[in-house]
Amino acid sequence: MNPYEILLDNAYNDGMLVKEKPLQGSDGRIKGNKIAIREDMTIPEKTCALAEELGHHETSVGNILDMTSAVNRKQERQARLHGYNRLIGLIGLVNAYEHGCQSRYEIAEYLEVTEEFLEECIECYRNKYGICKRVDNYVVYFIPQLSVMKLV
Repeated sequence: MNPYEILLDNAYNDGMLVKEKPLQGSDGRIKGNKIAIREDMTIPEKTCALAEELGHHETSVGNILDMTSAVNRKQERQARLHGYNRLIGLIGLVNAYEHGCQSRYEIAEYLEVTEEFLEECIECYRNKYGICKRVDNYVVYFIPQLSVMKLV
C-alpha cells in the first residue's frame, strides 16, 4: 500500500470523508470531517496535500484562511509540521540514508513525497532543531546541508 492509500485509510478510520475534486486555488481543503483533494495531481502531490489536511484536522481550529493573522499562520505551520512528521520524520530521513539515497530527488522518491514537500520539511526541521538532531544511533544534520551520520 502506498502512503496515499495509508492516509486514506487513516482518514476513514478517524471518521473523515476524503474526495478528490476539481479544486481551484489550493491542493486541499478541510471543513468539518470532509476533506477535498485536488484531483489533477500526481499521487505524491495528493499524499502531501492529504497529510497537511489531516494535520489541520488534528491541530487547527476554525477558519484559518486569512494568513495575515499570526494565530492562523501558527496553525498552518503546526498542520504542516504534522504532515512532515507523518510522511517523513527524522526516522524517514535515516531510512532513506540506509536505503542508499544520495540526492534529495532520491530521498523524495523513496519516501513517496514531492521534492518541494521534502525541501519544506528540511527547512522546518532546520528551524526547529538547528544544526543537527540525534535519533537512535544516527545524527541528522541540517546545516550546512542535509546529511546523516551513523554513530559507531
